[in-house]
Order: sequence, then structure tokens, then C-alpha cells
Amino acid sequence: MQDKDWFTHSIPPPDQKSGEAALERQAMLTKPSGSLGKLEAVAVHMAAMQSALRPQASPLGIAVFAGDHGVTKEGVSAFPPEVTSQMVLNFLSGGAAISVLAKRAKAQLCIVNAGTTRRDGYPEPVIDRPVGHGTRNFLEESAMTSEETLAALSLGRNVMDEYLTQCQIVIGGEMGIGNTTCASALAAALGVAAVPDLVGPGTGLDEQGILRKQSVIEKSLVRIGSQSDPLRILTELGGYEIAALAGFYIRASMLGVTIIVDGFISSVAALVACKLNPDTRAWMLFAHVSQEPGHVSVLQVLQADPMLSLGMRLGEGSGAAIAYDLVDSACELHNNMATFDEAGVSDRD
Repeated sequence: MQDKDWFTHSIPPPDQKSGEAALERQAMLTKPSGSLGKLEAVAVHMAAMQSALRPQASPLGIAVFAGDHGVTKEGVSAFPPEVTSQMVLNFLSGGAAISVLAKRAKAQLCIVNAGTTRRDGYPEPVIDRPVGHGTRNFLEESAMTSEETLAALSLGRNVMDEYLTQCQIVIGGEMGIGNTTCASALAAALGVAAVPDLVGPGTGLDEQGILRKQSVIEKSLVRIGSQSDPLRILTELGGYEIAALAGFYIRASMLGVTIIVDGFISSVAALVACKLNPDTRAWMLFAHVSQEPGHVSVLQVLQADPMLSLGMRLGEGSGAAIAYDLVDSACELHNNMATFDEAGVSDRD
């Protein structure tokens, strides 16, 4: 696929007839209608996405994209940039939260270097394909070139195509010191909300740190001026891992694979994906409400109804991996509960 505009191609919607059939089955199961709450809606949505009366929640694939950000030079993070590369190695050794959760879910875990500052590479099985070695400082100049943005989007597509095409569900995660600043800037530029309503502590900034982060973003928005093209906004303010994650989401939807979207940064990547290709939205489930203050606003713009609210703000895809248990349970209940006729139970009619 050599088309530079591949991510704008039309994507067929989920199968409405399969969704309607699943809804009819829900009405026949031995329970009061609606008594399983969001689990019923999840099962019906899964049936539509898989064109199957009895949808399956496995196999699960998880791709975590890592990248560094030049804007960290402005003191917008409580952690130094080298932590990104250190965490990639932690993913590899199995010590990170997403590593533990992926193992628990029997998921295929792909760790992708989309563009950290480490120049001597990573050991296998890290997918080591950096678009660059950290983006530029978007306070001073465009974070990426147009070519880098397209390359990062294509990286996400290629990870989906090469590693996870057999999966029924995928989760995209991210790792990058400074990427809550990047995500907040993208959300502001895309018109989600005002900067003060989007900026939070990230990895643990104090009040002064949050104010400094707001100031950096506001000055960066002045630098780029009024922009309406989401691809240009992504180039000006984005990160390699966020662009790759957006490309990953779009490609998954093209393949008819269900996406569970994680927290604030992943949701901003989902917003970017939907701005680039609105057809992507129909293939997304949303895991949880992050503790990052801007997440609620991003979810509202996406018209998303998340499954959980746990006060999480870790990233990595961790909240989505926890929500996966609910999706799996929703499918199991939908597929294996008895109907009123099968159980010999009288329904309300």
C-alpha cells in the first residue's frame, strides 16, 4: 500500500443486521431487559463489528508505541526523557503494568520504538523502527516534518498489518515522557477545549509545573496560528508515537477489528484518527475515564461512553487491558446464557 492518503480511504461500517440480531438475542436471554447495563451494548456492538450473532473477544493484540518529545526541554514533565527508553526495556522484561496485564489476558504484545532518543537500538522482540530520535521542540518549530508524520502514520498501519491481523480486538498503548503536553496541545488545536481545561499533572507535576505546561502550550498555539487541517496540526504538535497510534487505529478499523481505546493520550490519538478518517469512530470501544482533566472533554467530542472510571492515568494501554475483561465477559454472557425457551423459564409476557 503505497498511497500517501491511505488513511482517508472509506471504511465500511459495522454490520447493522448482525447488531439487530444480537439485540434480539439479548431480549431472549434469561434476565430482565437491560439488567446487564453496558455489557449488553458492548456485546451487540461486538456482534455488529464481527458480523456474527455470537462475537468472540479473542485473540487480543496490544501494540505499545514509544516516542520522545523535544518539548520536554521546557520542563513540562516531572521525569527526564531517558525514562522513555528505560520503560521500553521494562516492557521487554515484563515488569511494566501493560506487560503484566497482557500476560494475564493471553494477549500478543508488540512493543514499538516509534522514535525514542536512544540511538543504539533495542533488543528483540522490540519492533525497532524509529521515524526519528525524538521530535523537535514544538514551542520553537514544527514537531515533525510532513514526511515524518506520514511515516509515523504508516508505521502504525504496518504494525497492524504485519503482527496483529489475526486478532479480533486490539489495544493501542503509548509511552513517551512529555506526551501529555503533546496530547493537550493537539486537543486544544483541534478545538476540544481551552488549554487550562485540558492540562493536568501528567507524570506528577506540581501546580507551578502545570502552569508552566499551560504556558508552553498556549505559546505554541500562537506560533502555529489558526489551523483547520488535522494532518497539519498533527505535524506541528504531535509525537511519533501518537501519530503511529492514530495510523494503527485507522488500519484496524479498515480490517474490521475492534479497538479498545485507553486513556487521555490514546483518546487524543483516537480523535486525530477520527479527524483524518471519521469512519474509524464506529470501530472503537472506550475503556475508562482518566484522571487527567482533559480526558472528559476529549471523550465528549468523540461521543464516547467509557466502561470504567478507576482514577487511572498510567497510559501504556493499561486501562484498556483492564476493560478488556469486561468486553470478554460481555461476549461470554451474550453467547452462553440460556434463552427463556432453552431454560424453560417464563418471560414477562
